[in-house]
Amino acid sequence: MLSRLTAFTRRTIDDLSEAEILALAIGAEEEDGRIYGAYADGLRENYPASARVFEAMAEEEDEHRRRLLALFREKFGERIPLVRRADIRGFYQRKPDWLVRPLGIDRAREAAADMERQAATFYREAAKRSRDAGVRQLLGDLAAAEAQHERTAHALVDETITDGVRSEEAETERRAFILTYVQPGLAGLMDGSVSTLAPIFAAAFATHDSQQTLLIGLAASIGAGISMGFTEAASDDGVLSGRGSPVRRGIASGVMTALGGLGHALPYLISDFWTATSIAIAVVFVELWAIAFIQNRYMETPFLRAALQVVLGGALVFAAGVLIGNA
Repeated sequence: MLSRLTAFTRRTIDDLSEAEILALAIGAEEEDGRIYGAYADGLRENYPASARVFEAMAEEEDEHRRRLLALFREKFGERIPLVRRADIRGFYQRKPDWLVRPLGIDRAREAAADMERQAATFYREAAKRSRDAGVRQLLGDLAAAEAQHERTAHALVDETITDGVRSEEAETERRAFILTYVQPGLAGLMDGSVSTLAPIFAAAFATHDSQQTLLIGLAASIGAGISMGFTEAASDDGVLSGRGSPVRRGIASGVMTALGGLGHALPYLISDFWTATSIAIAVVFVELWAIAFIQNRYMETPFLRAALQVVLGGALVFAAGVLIGNA
C-alpha cells in the first residue's frame, strides 16, 4: 500500500534527461553485476559449474557499466547524478533472493533470465527517448546485448554444465530439499500422527464426549507441534551437518507434527461421538499409509517395511489409547 502511494511522487522515464538516463543505467548495471556475483557466491559450494556461469555474466555486466561510464564522461563530465531504481515509477525492482541460503539453482537461473529481459526492455525504451546519436546508439547496442545475454547464458550453461554436472547438481538440490524439509517434516508427521493417538483416543473412550476429546486433541497436537519445532531448530544449526536452515527445518517439523495430530482430532467437531470416532479412525488409517508412502518415495525405504513399521507402531499406540480409555 505504501509503495503505491509513494509511486505518485516518483519520476517517470520520460522526465529524465539523457544524463540521468545514463546515470540510471550505470547504477543498474553495477547492481546487476553485484547480484550475479552474489548468485555465484551462493552457488559455489554446491553448484560450482553454475557459479562459473554467473561469474561470467557478472563480468559482462561490468563491461556494460564501463561502456556507459566512458560515454557519460565524454558527453557530460565526471559528476554522475544520483538516480536510483526506486526513484523511477514503473522501473523494475529486484527481490533480494540472492540473500537466501541455501540458494536454489533453478530460482537463480529464472531470476537471471528475468533480469536480462527487464534490462533489454529498459534500454529499448530509453533509446527511443534519446536525441543524442551517440547515446541512442549505445543504448540500442546494450538493448541488443541484454536480449542476447539470455541466449549467451543458456550457451554458457550448455558449455559449462555437462549432463554429468547437471545430474550431480540435481542430486545435490534433491538432497538439500530432503534434509531441510522432508526429513524433519516426516519426523514431525510421524510424531504428530502416532504419539497423539494414545491421548486422543484414551480421552475419547474415557469420556464418550466429542467436545472434551476435541479440546484434548487440540492441546496435544498444537503443544506437540510447538515442542517439535523448537527441538528441531535448536538441535542443529545446519552448518556442519549440511541440513540447511534451522528455522525452515523447525517450521517443517512443527507444522507437520501439528497437522499429524489435528488430522484425527478435528473429526470430533462432530457432536455425535461414534460418527466422529469412525471418521477419526479412517483419518488415522490414511495418515499412516501416507507416512509409509513418503518414507518409500523420499527416504528410499522399501514400502512393505515402511508400512509394517508405521502401521504396526500406530496400531500399538492406538490400542494403548483405547485400552486406557476403557480402563
